[in-house]
Amino acid sequence: MDKLVRPSAKIRVFLGVDFSRIKNIIFDLGDVIINIDPTKTYAAFARLTDQPLDQTLERFNELQVFQRYERGEFTDTEFIQFLRDELVLTQSDEVVIEAWNQILLDIPKERIEIIQSLKGKYRLFLLSNTSNIHILETCNILRETTGVKRLHDLFEITFLSYEMKLSKPDHAIYHEVLRQAEIEPHETLFLDDNADNIRAAGEVGIQTIHVIKPTSIVNYLADA
Repeated sequence: MDKLVRPSAKIRVFLGVDFSRIKNIIFDLGDVIINIDPTKTYAAFARLTDQPLDQTLERFNELQVFQRYERGEFTDTEFIQFLRDELVLTQSDEVVIEAWNQILLDIPKERIEIIQSLKGKYRLFLLSNTSNIHILETCNILRETTGVKRLHDLFEITFLSYEMKLSKPDHAIYHEVLRQAEIEPHETLFLDDNADNIRAAGEVGIQTIHVIKPTSIVNYLADA
């Protein structure tokens, strides 16, 4: 995707975002920082239940498994028991957690490096629809890949849906982020891979970039 160039070197514009006016950057997590593949989790549970993949996917959607856990409706223990009851699982907690974490892939080092390079220039935040089990495993992957111990070490505040009891794309979660961080929407850039989340953030007045593979935040933020 071509960059938009202005004559003045002081005005850096990419995809309609004037970085000279941006003071804050909010990052999504999945497929923005860590690569993910939800089909791997569905396939893992299909194997555990000995059910076809399409039936497992249908059951997950029917139960709103991701949505309910990510809104903080369950503790980790309650969530595992919920899966065990609803999917008729007999495996250990460790096996269930391993299946749940199959969605999580790798964290390219260059994505962490560009986030680190932006510290001091911008206030940096994370906003993710996620669950505690996924955050714990993401931190493991982050530490093994880059040596950074926690996601919290990269950002001023990590806004996690299960802690906030709110989720994207509801406008309420964006308003709460702006309130807690004490930042203005027009001075804030949000990067997310989900079109609905991007649209909702824009409706609140936040500047946005829709992250679309194979382009990554390394490309989108090269001139930030």
